[in-house]
Amino acid sequence: MARRLSLLETEIAEQPEVIRGLLENERRNVEAIAGQVRGQFDYILVAARGSSDNAARYAQYQFGVHNQIQVALATPSLFTLYRRPPRLAGALVVGISQSGQSPDIVAVIAEARRQGRPTIAITNRIGSPLAAAAGHVINLRAGEERAVAATKTYTASLAALALLSSLLADDGELLAQLQNLPGWMEQAIDLLKPLLARVERYRYLDRCAVIGRGYNYATAFEIALKVKELTRVVAEPYSSADFRHGPIAMARDGFPVMVIAPGGAVEEDMRGLAADLRKLEAELVVISDDQALLEQAHLALPLPGGLPEWLSPLVAVIPGQLFGLALAQAKGFDPDQPAGLKKVTETL
Repeated sequence: MARRLSLLETEIAEQPEVIRGLLENERRNVEAIAGQVRGQFDYILVAARGSSDNAARYAQYQFGVHNQIQVALATPSLFTLYRRPPRLAGALVVGISQSGQSPDIVAVIAEARRQGRPTIAITNRIGSPLAAAAGHVINLRAGEERAVAATKTYTASLAALALLSSLLADDGELLAQLQNLPGWMEQAIDLLKPLLARVERYRYLDRCAVIGRGYNYATAFEIALKVKELTRVVAEPYSSADFRHGPIAMARDGFPVMVIAPGGAVEEDMRGLAADLRKLEAELVVISDDQALLEQAHLALPLPGGLPEWLSPLVAVIPGQLFGLALAQAKGFDPDQPAGLKKVTETL
């Protein structure tokens, strides 16, 4: 008898096809948006919560590296609770929300339009209040996401940001690499499936650190969020730089640390941190395409080779999603309906 897949496992597996559909069906719209906003702003302000806020962290690196554009994160409470919105002169204001329903994110976009600024909503619901408030809408086209923990809407948000950045830069090489992304995601899932039984080793895990840097600073936050949501484990995200400034004192005598280390500009720094953690006798879970680094791990979660660093967050998050799923199941929790959570969270 075939094993029944959880909704979460199904949605994790759907991600390559979701990204393929987004790139195919939304490119013309995003190209038009890029043409209309190009030259109309000096920086980008992103309003988001939860997983969407982690997508905004990715945007800080993506637009910074490839467009030389500063990306700032909005403070929605200034627009709602304090009712003192800042002046937004020079901003392109982007709201990211899979549901498009959170009043505080909508308030940022509405105020930006009132101030005459260009606005973009990135959402999975084009009939949502956020989409109605924005001047432009990018449809994630992820289909209904029924598991509470966001997976395919998160990676679709990253893909939408990557597509917008590449079209703003009018960079054919970036756009060509982006077309290969679904294949890399499929390879990652295939590599990881046989390894999930080993997550049983962490059944009694109750705390850990998750470390990334550069593009994958966002991935550290997103994986930590998935682990917290699904397993009730206290998972703290850090950049490798910040982790060295104090929190590394925790990492000794079997303390679990997940290290996200795809190839790229920060690889050498992450390799050095992993070596230091081994000396401290930390328990290492490593996400990487570097075989030598994977060999240092107590649990190695490999990535496909040839992955460009700027696209690695869309692939490197998948091992974290699957780790959270497998750990939830090992602990006897329902990965589709974590206790105390609901799919749509509306905050002021």
